[in-house]
Amino acid sequence: MRTIAKLAAGTALLALSAGSASAQDKSVEVLHWWTAGGEAAAVNVLKENLEGEGVSWTDMPVAGGGGTQAMTALRARVTSGDAPTAVQMLGFDIKDWAELGVVANLNDLAAEEGWDDVVPAALQEFSKYDGNWIAAPVNVHSTNWLWVNKEAFDAAGGEEPTDFAGLIAMLDSFKEQGITPLAHGGQPWQDATLWENVVLSVGGMDFYRDAVIELNEEALTGDTMREVFDNMTQLATYFDENFSGRDWNLASAMVIEGEAGAQQMGDWAKGEFLRADLTPGEDFVCMRFPGTQGSVLFNSDQFVMFEVGDDQREAQNLMASAVMDPAFQVAFNTVKGSVPARTDVEDTEFDDCGKKGMADLAEAAESGNLAGSMAHGHAQPAAVKEAMYDVITQHLNGQITTDEALERLPQAVASAQ
Repeated sequence: MRTIAKLAAGTALLALSAGSASAQDKSVEVLHWWTAGGEAAAVNVLKENLEGEGVSWTDMPVAGGGGTQAMTALRARVTSGDAPTAVQMLGFDIKDWAELGVVANLNDLAAEEGWDDVVPAALQEFSKYDGNWIAAPVNVHSTNWLWVNKEAFDAAGGEEPTDFAGLIAMLDSFKEQGITPLAHGGQPWQDATLWENVVLSVGGMDFYRDAVIELNEEALTGDTMREVFDNMTQLATYFDENFSGRDWNLASAMVIEGEAGAQQMGDWAKGEFLRADLTPGEDFVCMRFPGTQGSVLFNSDQFVMFEVGDDQREAQNLMASAVMDPAFQVAFNTVKGSVPARTDVEDTEFDDCGKKGMADLAEAAESGNLAGSMAHGHAQPAAVKEAMYDVITQHLNGQITTDEALERLPQAVASAQ
């Protein structure tokens, strides 16, 4: 049983508080971790939209990327019987909270606004629980991107590689140019992000689902996974010697400043390039990780709606509707680097990378090649994810061989389940 299940005793308190809370008429309290820069500005757009609807907004910001601190704060609130109206949440955290029976049912609103028709089914796996809408998705980030310095790219021939061999040839060119070929931050989640890209590149989406989502032991130990780990060993030879422990944005800065040729990272990295006043296609290049074209690995921020009293449901529904409004999805995602969670939003206001991301998402959703990112909590629960991190990082750092990684990966997964 997941540790979060220990909060079950607090659910009765929540039910009591829902009817007795003395919140202002048409008000929402929102817990989130978007506390800086463009993200905070985008949240203000949502706040102002709601104020225009007569809904007051009480902010409950909890700083810290990824939401770990936010989930700690939420546990305290729910245990005390005082849950917020809405909470920013990711992946399997959503499923965990839904299992406690403390989330709202948004089916009527979703039906009225046609959410089923515009939100990709892969996202709905997290937006719904037992077939009921419980959350409004804000965005889609995808992790299978490569960010490339344009000057170095042009010097390497200016042709996007389409497979792993092509990637190696480009990295070799960067090395000949006297720069770090591949900027990388040696942190477990970054190691896992690179690894899942290589899994998809080597084996395709069917293999990714078999190995990473279904955790098929044969897939985790077979020849295709051996090639994945061998390719990771090869990629590590293109890192600089100071990669260990580096934050992801510092690796982005290496590409921005011309110290490195490329970085593999999710599309939040684009914000670093934009803040440096660089233009997609002119100063940097965004491309799908070679071999993953046509597929998208995603993570998605969603606002999960918690059960509230009858006097607060109108305001809660107004907030959920505002999150799903196409205009807000454009306003938020143009500054976040992500793309809208709706596939019917016009791409007019997005830059070249945003347009590509939106087209790729629509194509992947249509073809069935859209799947959750393991590294970012959308393929496995936290315990399994962390167990996989350990093996991936040990191997990338040369602490274990490929043979040992193939032996330990299924063992780690089994012990975490």
